[in-house]
Amino acid sequence: MNYEDMAQLALRGVVRDSIRRVIREDGLPGSHHFYITFLTRYPDVVIDESLAEKYPEEITIVLEHQFWELTAPDEYFEVTLKFGGVPKYLKVPYLAITRFHDPSVGFSLQFDRPAAMEAKPAPISEISARPQPKPAAKPAEEPSPSQKPKVVKADKDQASKSNKETASTSSDEDNVVSLDNFRKK
Repeated sequence: MNYEDMAQLALRGVVRDSIRRVIREDGLPGSHHFYITFLTRYPDVVIDESLAEKYPEEITIVLEHQFWELTAPDEYFEVTLKFGGVPKYLKVPYLAITRFHDPSVGFSLQFDRPAAMEAKPAPISEISARPQPKPAAKPAEEPSPSQKPKVVKADKDQASKSNKETASTSSDEDNVVSLDNFRKK
């Protein structure tokens, strides 16, 4: 039945639903803000090339006061954030998320690293360029088209190949005991 994977997927739904609430309410309610950590080279992640080079494994973003074009379809979320004063577009599949934290209420989730990413990630040179999607409605502070960043897409074939080669078992270093390991004791 693989209950661990089902639980991980359900908890990622909490992240998606939290982001959708922010969209419905046209901003974060009260003092809520989200720290979201995700794998920068997970398949279908779209991230600016300079950010991918600076954060080759994972990056933590903050959704608080200044963000634009936030959308949350079923499989991923998209947002434009400023890094060093420069707007950058991000597309993040929920499966790429490794941590979610709302410090205003002390709520935190940590996810297992997806099996597709257990092997060594693809080098930056193998990440291919992807065109910038057309922006939705233009908020007052939205970046101009000349400021739109170049984006890159992680190599899906590399992660798929890694997924086939990698077993999804817990190591002795893990603090969480899987149900199968528990039964063997």
